[in-house]
Amino acid sequence: MRKVGVLGAISIGVGGMVGGGIFAVLGEAVSLAHSATTYAFLVAGIVALLTSYSYAKLSVAFQSRGGTVTFIDKAFGHNLLSGSINLMLWLSYLVTISLYAVAFASYGSTFFDHKTEFLQHILISVAIIFPALINLISASFVSKSETIIVFIKVILLIVIIVSGASYVDTSRLELPVTFEPLSVVVAGMIIFVAYEGFELIANAAEEIQNPTKNLPRAFYGSVVFVIVLYILIAIISVGTVPESELLAAKDYALAIAAKPALGQVGFTIVSVAALLATFSAINATIYGNARLGYIVAIEGELPKMLTREKREIPFMGVITTLIFSLILANSIDLDEIAIIGSASFLFIFFMVNLSAYKLRKEIGANVAVVLLSSVATFTALFTLLYHTYSSNFQAIVVFVSFIFISIIFELLYGQIVRGHFFHRKY
Repeated sequence: MRKVGVLGAISIGVGGMVGGGIFAVLGEAVSLAHSATTYAFLVAGIVALLTSYSYAKLSVAFQSRGGTVTFIDKAFGHNLLSGSINLMLWLSYLVTISLYAVAFASYGSTFFDHKTEFLQHILISVAIIFPALINLISASFVSKSETIIVFIKVILLIVIIVSGASYVDTSRLELPVTFEPLSVVVAGMIIFVAYEGFELIANAAEEIQNPTKNLPRAFYGSVVFVIVLYILIAIISVGTVPESELLAAKDYALAIAAKPALGQVGFTIVSVAALLATFSAINATIYGNARLGYIVAIEGELPKMLTREKREIPFMGVITTLIFSLILANSIDLDEIAIIGSASFLFIFFMVNLSAYKLRKEIGANVAVVLLSSVATFTALFTLLYHTYSSNFQAIVVFVSFIFISIIFELLYGQIVRGHFFHRKY
């Protein structure tokens, strides 16, 4: 039964994007783009908007809880390529959980007088373990609480925008004489992970009323809304707080941005809201990734143990997500997680855009738009990797390792364990 209207569908997309991302990457954006941070969010948003066209067309044609997994399988069939990409998507969600957990720890540590590395790891672990336990106990609590939490997050960001508007010093938003457009593009691609959540609408396609009209409206509406929201947040942050202060508090920059208008109370409110937002984002992502693992395992592209359920909860998927997220979040720093997460989703979105191009006649897509989307995501990914190669080589190593692991696992698991990898019936 279809019970989700267009506003509900938009809230899914907005909730997926305005999760922990903006709380985690604002400082990173300022450190790279400086006074041009607003343009960095705009560039990343344009890439997301172009890709949302492919998602809208594919979601209308193939309404399935599998979402991205279904699209890639439809375009390329069940083979080494699609199996590897589906595993890559599962790994990418582990990265976003890690990003949110590190952001949770960064904001959580502001409530302690003595910040230590041990405290950071404790907070990171708590941020992952407790949501995993909630998922194991009550999956319905996750879905029911998200709408309320999304509303709270958006209202809070609007309060920061409205209260801080009169404090903006426009001179801080002026582009420097030495302005380099490439740095803005790079910054936009590093923070792209803050936009990735719109694809969750595709997973709810079967529940959305009048999908032919409402799915495109939900994709475009949610992305455009978040682009505007992020740009306004960037204007308030850069325009009201000296850059040195934002960079000094890089990991919790949004809390600092609330201080000019709301003082210490604003700092505390934003910090609490960030804890709530990142916690709920982890909660929802564990929920989604456990079910993604279940779907991919049903298709035979992950071990069958991930299909084990208790009370209709894919408990092995939750536990597996918990373990790998803990390892990633406690071993990689925030900058690297943001880069790896953005690169992973740019790669996935590039493949989705290629899927839309390959299926363009079947889904009624405009050739020029899906080609532009494909070129945009590929160029964005190449730009990010090219810059990261010289500035943060370890992040490149981890990203390439994800691709290598996905291919090797699918190759070995497909040929040795399943045995009929190249001959499965679709």
